[in-house]
Amino acid sequence: MPWASSAYRSWSLAPVWSAVGRIGPAWIVAAASLGLSLIGLYSIDVADSPAVPDPWRPGPTSSKQAVFLAISLLSACLIVIPNYRWVARGAWLFYAASLCLLVFLLLPGVPWSVVSPRNGARSWINLGFTDFQPSEPAKIAYAVALAWYMRFRTEHRRFAGLVPPAIITAVPIGLIMLQPDLGTATLFVPALFAALIAAGARLRHLAIIVMLSATAAPAVYPALRPHQQQRIVGLLKQLQGDTSEDQDLNFQAATARTLAAAGGLTGLAEDRSRALVHYNRLPERHNDMIAAVILNRFGVLGGVAVLGLHLIWFAGALACAALTKDPFGRLLIVTLAAFVAAQVFINVGMNVGLLPIIGITLPYVSYGGSSLLTVWVMVGLMMNVMMRRPKSGPRRSFEFVQD
Repeated sequence: MPWASSAYRSWSLAPVWSAVGRIGPAWIVAAASLGLSLIGLYSIDVADSPAVPDPWRPGPTSSKQAVFLAISLLSACLIVIPNYRWVARGAWLFYAASLCLLVFLLLPGVPWSVVSPRNGARSWINLGFTDFQPSEPAKIAYAVALAWYMRFRTEHRRFAGLVPPAIITAVPIGLIMLQPDLGTATLFVPALFAALIAAGARLRHLAIIVMLSATAAPAVYPALRPHQQQRIVGLLKQLQGDTSEDQDLNFQAATARTLAAAGGLTGLAEDRSRALVHYNRLPERHNDMIAAVILNRFGVLGGVAVLGLHLIWFAGALACAALTKDPFGRLLIVTLAAFVAAQVFINVGMNVGLLPIIGITLPYVSYGGSSLLTVWVMVGLMMNVMMRRPKSGPRRSFEFVQD
């Protein structure tokens, strides 16, 4: 096939500068990502020290995050260089490699100096200078593999045809659940549904799956780890107005709500906010609970601004998908966008007390090298797709089926 031989070259034939103008909405995604990352750096610094530091001497955690951001920006630039269709050719290799890393975390003979449990989960590999979380790049590997599998298929429009995509999804979910990391595993479900909808799966089939899953959900509760069950019990007590566990089981959630409420409409002065965040001893205030820090420092208006940037990011990503005629590129962007959107929804729900705390970071804002690198590579992939998107589909693309 002539198209296949030319389109899957590893490097674009056109000069890079002639393709920059084709990036379009991906610039919006990149700008929103940078804004969120800078807000994250400052918010992490607020959570880092109880006193206003010297401007040239940020806290140790925010300093590390600045290094992670520089590496992430460089990685995003590098991922734009090779043609994204070359990445597509290695879809199953990347998927298999990500599964191997997830399996490595679970091997019983691995020394604790390499894989040491943190909060009861074997989710990180110690690299010496930092920790690496394989489940983060596994999101990208999964998105590439799923988009590659579904790009020209129509079997998923039948109920039985949903089984292969479900299996592709279930394998990383199962391995991540064994760590156990319920939060990250949960993100794969909305990503799958978004990809299926974008590829034209019948909505009634997906609705049936949702109803069956909701019916079977109570049966999953006994299989959860004790601390996961406690999170759910704590949330139910909290929603019922029971404050008896606020200094024990619900300490993290209650403290986050207190700090968020203290910020009011416009937030607290920097010195007061730093002291309040520090002396309230909010667990995971640099990462999972960073939204509470933002609400305390910048108030409701600041929280709305951060959510607004995430919405701009998501709108830009959807615009990229809409402009991409290549089914692989479109599915890839939709799946990546679904990961980020689901992560934002769950993290905000955790911080305001509407969802159980399951260890989900706020994209681009929370502390963490693996997470930041992953979401910036997503930006690079979107820009890559937009730069090299074909003017017309190589083959007849999938169609949306709304019945």
